[in-house]
Amino acid sequence: MEALEAIRQTRIVPVVTFHKPESILPTFGAMLSGKLPVAEITFRTEFAAEAIKLGAMTFPDMAVGAGTVTRASQAEAAIECGAKFIVSPGYSEQVHDICIGADIPYIPGCVTPTEIMNVLDHGIELIKFFPSEQYGGLKTIKALSAAFPQVTFMPTGGINESNLIEYLSNPRVVACGGSFMMSGSYDDIAAKCANAVGLVNSLK
Repeated sequence: MEALEAIRQTRIVPVVTFHKPESILPTFGAMLSGKLPVAEITFRTEFAAEAIKLGAMTFPDMAVGAGTVTRASQAEAAIECGAKFIVSPGYSEQVHDICIGADIPYIPGCVTPTEIMNVLDHGIELIKFFPSEQYGGLKTIKALSAAFPQVTFMPTGGINESNLIEYLSNPRVVACGGSFMMSGSYDDIAAKCANAVGLVNSLK
């Protein structure tokens, strides 16, 4: 799917939370200035659906997805607004069913062997390892990888410029999620996105 390919190519998924509508388009513009065309818009505020819709309409080549999706109604709203992928902190069968019906990638959160076995039973092999640092980070990912060789990970939580390369150097880590590049002015965001992209490119 195109959204998953964009995630695999960029290897970074900015986790973006909007608190005011007037910041939506300038933030997307700053991310694109920093050469980072992927965004996971969290459903933590009332502006999530509006941000997804504006982003998808204004920047059609950008992989705009929805994050912190915990209910079926949120998934439906996100997809209706143009979300190209859905991310959850855990696994929801109802959310998964909606994504299957819409042919949209679903990346659920897992941290234990039992949770991973559950999503594997539902055909999911790319998982969000969240919150990563709090659950042992790369050490835990390496241990889980030994038991589940078919699983790949998108760790999120506690990841920043200081440990991004270490995570991405692991062959089982497809991409890392984080909000570390999303603070400050729009110029700051553009610069931080560009720096993150530079770190990824240094691995190639």
